[in-house]
Order: sequence, then structure tokens, then C-alpha cells
Amino acid sequence: MIRILAISHQNERLTDIPITEIKNTDCKWYWIDFNRPTEIEIEELSKTLQFHPLAIEDCIHVLQRPKLDFYEKNTFFVSHSLHRFTLEKEEINMFLGEGYIVTFHLSELGEINDVWNRLMVTETIENWDPSLVLYHIIDKLVDNYFPVVYQLEDTLNEIEDNSNEKSMEELLDELFDTRHNLLTLRHTVIPMRDLVYRIVNSHRLDLLQHRIEYFHDIHDHLLRLTEKIDASRELTADIRDSYLSLNSHQTNKVMRILTVITTIFMPLTFIAGIYGMNFSHMPELTYRYGYFVIQAIMIVIGIGMFVWFKKKGWFR
Repeated sequence: MIRILAISHQNERLTDIPITEIKNTDCKWYWIDFNRPTEIEIEELSKTLQFHPLAIEDCIHVLQRPKLDFYEKNTFFVSHSLHRFTLEKEEINMFLGEGYIVTFHLSELGEINDVWNRLMVTETIENWDPSLVLYHIIDKLVDNYFPVVYQLEDTLNEIEDNSNEKSMEELLDELFDTRHNLLTLRHTVIPMRDLVYRIVNSHRLDLLQHRIEYFHDIHDHLLRLTEKIDASRELTADIRDSYLSLNSHQTNKVMRILTVITTIFMPLTFIAGIYGMNFSHMPELTYRYGYFVIQAIMIVIGIGMFVWFKKKGWFR
């Protein structure tokens, strides 16, 4: 679907203009949105709008890394939208030129719809231009990264507190899943940060110079996101090391107790082994109270070793 919104010199909204007539329309500026376009509609990028073939190729072949390319008549932007729950990335391609902006995306995107609907109802239409549309789209994309970061931070806090008393295996599985999601998020945020950094430091984007402070604000948000993601990744490493250390400590504790028990039974097993031998001439075997004496000796040895190990602190 292709939808077109043109703003006349009288600041009126025009939406019934065919794409083939848009360049001949006397308007102040226009926005063309390619929303899940068909093959025939994609051909309009080259046939009617006459964009560079390399830019059109980048639109068709997803997922491109967020980037900024300069062409003779326009500037081409690649940015990413992030699904809040699945963390799947969706590519948004934008062409910014003198008096127009063109957006291209193969999926329905809430960020584009939000800006489009806002532009359709705003009373200050005279303040809008293609650069402001570009700013609002990128700003929406970045704003939607924050809930994902906050959600992952909450997950880490739950793992650290373990209020649900989950097992060590479950906690580690959740921890590694969260760490993987943080890595996925980082692979989205950092390229977007680099893209916005190029925007605010480029001397070739004359169309954006009067709004460059807006993009500085977006860049600050991306820096905050990067810091939060890196801090969360460090926290996952700390939690992982703590759990592994705790698990190792518990294992050592169990092994120590088992070692103590084995050590206590070693002399008892030795005594039982001696009197379990089938020799004919063993004086103790004919002694009337021999059994009770040996049992008493074994009990004394067992209790004595237990008390000694306890004083040494091996049962703590």
C-alpha cells in the first residue's frame, strides 16, 4: 500500500494525489509512505521517484545495518524498529530530499503510524516539514527501545532476588536468555547510535541543520541506552559468577560432609573386616562378651571422630 500526504502552500492536507502526479503537484512538501508494498508498487521507487538503484536494492534486501548514504538528490537512511516482546528487528528505509520524505517498510509499524496520525490531526501543520517527520520517526524508534531495556532490567532484578525460589538451573537458564536478549538489543542500539552520531556531525545534511539540536537529544537517549545495556550485561556476569560460586560452595560442602562420614566409617569398616575373616584361631571370637566389646569400641570411635570433626568446624 502506498499512502501520500502532501502539504499545500496554504497548509492544507492533500491525500488523494496519485504517486505518478506527485512531482507535478504544486505543494510545499509531501510524504510518501510505502507500507508493505507489492512488487508493482516497489517499481515506483525507480520508475516515478527515480531513486538510486543501490538505495532501492537496500530497501528490498533486509536486514541492512542502520546507516546513512548520500546521493545526488537525496539522503538515504536505514533504521531499525524493535519488537517489544520478541526483540525482532524491522527495517525502516527513508529518503529525505528537498520538499519531500519517502518511507519504505515491509511490515506494519506503529512508529510510522503514530507520526502519520499525529501529522493528520495536528493544528500546527505550518511548523512541519520533512526534517521534522524524520526526527519524529527516529525519536519514536528510540523511545520504544526504553521499555525493552527496562523490562530486561526488571527480569535481572527478579533473577537476583529469586523471590519465587526457583532452582539454580532455572535461574541460570533465565540469566543466559536475558544476556542473549541484551546482546541482541545492543546490536540494534549501537548502530542506531552511530547513525544519529553521523547525522549530528555531518556537514552535508543542510536540510537538517535547523533541527540539529533535536537529533542531539536523540543521540543522548541512545548513549543512555548503551550505558544501561552495558551495565545490565555486567550485572548478568556478576550474577552468573555469584551463582556459580554458590553452586561450587554447596558442592564443596556436600563433598566435605560425605568425606567426614566416609572417614568415620573407615576404622569401623576396618574392625568389621578383621572380625569378618574366617580364621579358626581368633581368640576374640570365643570370648563371651567379645561382640559387645567390639560394638562398644566402634561406637566410641564413631562418636569420638564425630565430636572431633565438629570441633574442627567441618559440619558448618
